[in-house]
Amino acid sequence: MGHVLYRGWGSFFSYLRPLSWLLALVVPQGKPKRPPAKQGTPRTKIPRLLEVGGILCSPSLSGAWGGRAREMGDDASGGGGGGAGASEPLLKRARYHPNCPGCRVDRRKEEREGFPFTEISCLWLVTICSSLPIQSLFPFLYFMIRDLHVAKEEEDIGFYAGFVGASYMLGRALTSVIWGVVADKHGRKPVLVITLVSVIIFNTLFGLISSYWMALTTRGLLGLLSGMLGPVKAYATEVCRKEHGHLALSLITSSRGIGLIVGPAIGGYLAQPADKYPSIFSVNSIFGRFPYFLPCLCISLLAVAPLIACFWLPETLHKHTEDTLLNNSVEAVKESLSDTNAEQNGGGCLSLFTNWPLLSAITVYCIFSLQDLAYAEVFSLWAVSDRKYGGLSFSSQDVGSVLSISGLLLLIYQILIYPSVAKSIDPITLVRAIAVLSIPLLASYPFMPALSGFILQLAVNCASFLKNSFAVTTMTVFSILMNDSVSQDRRASANGLSITLMSISKTIAPAVAGVIFSWAQKRQTAPFLPGDHLVFFMLNVFTVISLTFTFRPFYARKGRTEH
Repeated sequence: MGHVLYRGWGSFFSYLRPLSWLLALVVPQGKPKRPPAKQGTPRTKIPRLLEVGGILCSPSLSGAWGGRAREMGDDASGGGGGGAGASEPLLKRARYHPNCPGCRVDRRKEEREGFPFTEISCLWLVTICSSLPIQSLFPFLYFMIRDLHVAKEEEDIGFYAGFVGASYMLGRALTSVIWGVVADKHGRKPVLVITLVSVIIFNTLFGLISSYWMALTTRGLLGLLSGMLGPVKAYATEVCRKEHGHLALSLITSSRGIGLIVGPAIGGYLAQPADKYPSIFSVNSIFGRFPYFLPCLCISLLAVAPLIACFWLPETLHKHTEDTLLNNSVEAVKESLSDTNAEQNGGGCLSLFTNWPLLSAITVYCIFSLQDLAYAEVFSLWAVSDRKYGGLSFSSQDVGSVLSISGLLLLIYQILIYPSVAKSIDPITLVRAIAVLSIPLLASYPFMPALSGFILQLAVNCASFLKNSFAVTTMTVFSILMNDSVSQDRRASANGLSITLMSISKTIAPAVAGVIFSWAQKRQTAPFLPGDHLVFFMLNVFTVISLTFTFRPFYARKGRTEH
């Protein structure tokens, strides 16, 4: 029976092959292995190898550890085909722990030089489904608050909407570090599974709410159990070879583009189905009595497939205590030889607070995250608000269409354009350029209500795409910088710390943005920054603060990071 189930569910991965083929078109493959030398070729002398902590390496690498190295031998003996030693690696594993899942993954990385398409594709689906509850909310949040009759006046809807968006981030802020520690101790996979189960349960319950306090409670519980964002970044770098680590993080981050396509489309087109599709959904049906249940149910059903796929993902955490140095992959060993921050690994989680390159990257990351979520909250509220308040009078479908088109263009940018841009521009220089370009872009939004028709649609879609591409590029850069600041056994904890601090900033962002937006709608005739001019001006204030924190003495980095 188990064999039949394995073959049945194993066929699920066959559906990931088209996605793998798409990634294969844009992902550079590993270098081909050098063919063996022909018979009669003079035997090549291999440089002498030294043993360091159970690992054989060249003297140039062992020199970094000084007196810890001892000489193992002068020459490597060849056999059979005399030239085979020419392709012998200078750094290899002496042995593996057979029952350790992390060792099995490391050994497979050494044997297979290509990109792990299947694992990253599954991880991609997991990340998308965990982001859909956030992305699908904004198109109908304004109308949900209106239907709950908690706002006494229309201008107050933004005030209450901000706290619904903040409740999820508050819950995530309280537990992100805990989930990071759990992932470092018990593995990445359990955290992924718990997150997806919570999405299936609490996102479904969110669609069945009948009061404002129920909305806050279900969103808060969903945030408390959403602990995958930190471990998933650690997993992406661990399942790949060192040369593919940045690309894996970039692809995982690009799931935001898919989330921006699928999430707003689900929220915009499936909310209030009895009003939009009366021939299919009756007013007296469950979808008529709970007008926001259908999009939440669809997202929960979509999360079932990646939940099943998680059971086939290999665990990357090393689960043995002896030979701590041997626990790391070959790539991690080489990284520890050259990384000056590796000396902080022995201090436990508290050592993260003395790692200034990590903390400075997290600080800038949090400020950019605050501005980004505040923008997402403001954009949806501004787009659906009436033109007499400076809005665009869009419907939930219009907002969903704009965000979906932006997400599609964002996905194309992330796969085809971003890698080339990241290779040619220093990461911090890229972030500074994005911050400077964001200022005139945000300042242009209050003038868009003067447009109409095709020109308005074109302007809104272009502005939305540019803003989201700026945000994704920034988040990708800082995810890479943060992972480079710590070693493998601290990555989940470091990402958990960054997610906690980022979630705190994102807890503040929607609440403050909702309050400012509600206040701005009441001051349409103010002499200075009237109406929505005030809202987008405040977003630019945080953009300038973010730009300032990318310079010394606020930001510290070890050197140029290649993408």
